[in-house]
Amino acid sequence: RLGHTRSMPHSSDSKPTSLRIAMIGTRGVPAAYGGFETAVEEIGRRLVDRGHSVLVYGRTAGSEGDYFLGMRRVTLPSVRQKALETLSHTALSTAHAVTRARPDVAFVFNAANSPFVPALRARGIPVALHMDGLEWKRAKWGPRGRAYYRWAEQNGVRTADALIADAPGIADYYTHQFGAPTEMFRYGAPILESAPSDGVEALGFEADGYHLVVARFEPENHVREIVEGYSRSDATKPLVVVGAAPYAAEYTEAIADIAASDPRIFLLGAVYDQALLDALYFHAYTYVHGHSVGGTNPSLLRAIGAGTPVIAYDVGFNREVLGDAGQYFTDAAGLARAVEMVEANPAENAAEGTALRERARTEFSWDDVAAEYEDLARRLAAGYSVHPRLRRATRALTEWEA
Repeated sequence: RLGHTRSMPHSSDSKPTSLRIAMIGTRGVPAAYGGFETAVEEIGRRLVDRGHSVLVYGRTAGSEGDYFLGMRRVTLPSVRQKALETLSHTALSTAHAVTRARPDVAFVFNAANSPFVPALRARGIPVALHMDGLEWKRAKWGPRGRAYYRWAEQNGVRTADALIADAPGIADYYTHQFGAPTEMFRYGAPILESAPSDGVEALGFEADGYHLVVARFEPENHVREIVEGYSRSDATKPLVVVGAAPYAAEYTEAIADIAASDPRIFLLGAVYDQALLDALYFHAYTYVHGHSVGGTNPSLLRAIGAGTPVIAYDVGFNREVLGDAGQYFTDAAGLARAVEMVEANPAENAAEGTALRERARTEFSWDDVAAEYEDLARRLAAGYSVHPRLRRATRALTEWEA
């Protein structure tokens, strides 16, 4: 329990005050694949190291106990149905926060959770809403789901004390559509200088001898186009695919059918052993990244932090991460060409991996991100808010183009 006594913001002549900070709206920690969960784990543990109390709401208890890396875990149930899982869990988390935890500041993740922001603010808890990466563009949502997300974006702009974007493209979107300023906090990249190869070899693969995909099986992640394009190629290194999807049986079946017809394609399913996952990234010849929405993606950051060359779906978010390095595709034929090209040019491929790791080291630091979150938390606790100027914000009539 975080307690009920409110902390006062620190002054310039006093010791910085420890804040009680709640993280609401994600699956919780430890993180698996999700970008929000990765952010909560990496930022939360560093906020704890900086002396703050961090409470993370999650959906599954697991075996980690009440605390993980210094963060307190509160596990609450959710409705296991695609359209209701996030909202039902956030509703219970919000109720717990306003009646029991009473944090000094709340970070709420996912624009879909914007309906719960007013309840937190009504109890004197300032809220920063982490806006997702254009969720309404995801193919898994039907017309009603997409309409809800577009409404939730505007509602979040109107109700939150601060808005967080994790990529320049997302910040540009909210500026264009709502005239809304955002806190642009890019994610960090874990740097891997080495990793044991025994786990990779136990799976039957050789170091530097396979192409890797790590993604949920959803249309906007283009896993189907990747396996289809690879199957058309003359690649000699196998394609290793890590991932699954709880609500996309038909899409998953289509991927499995293609893989079954090509002995070079291996579907590993979900891999929750982080050490093994790190080794798979580190020892891959390339990492193939098909994500087209969602802002800065943690899987892509893990790949570049491991020094792994990247073949990415050609969209602004991915180019922002890769800079001048990387290969790109937009369809199955383009993926086939890219795979064949990198296999034909191993020296150039290795050089790109080295350049990407250096970019990860200098441009994507979790320590810097945590410092930015801490600064925002202190400003919110001291009364900062964009709410007065945005409470009547409306969406622009012209569509935003990336």
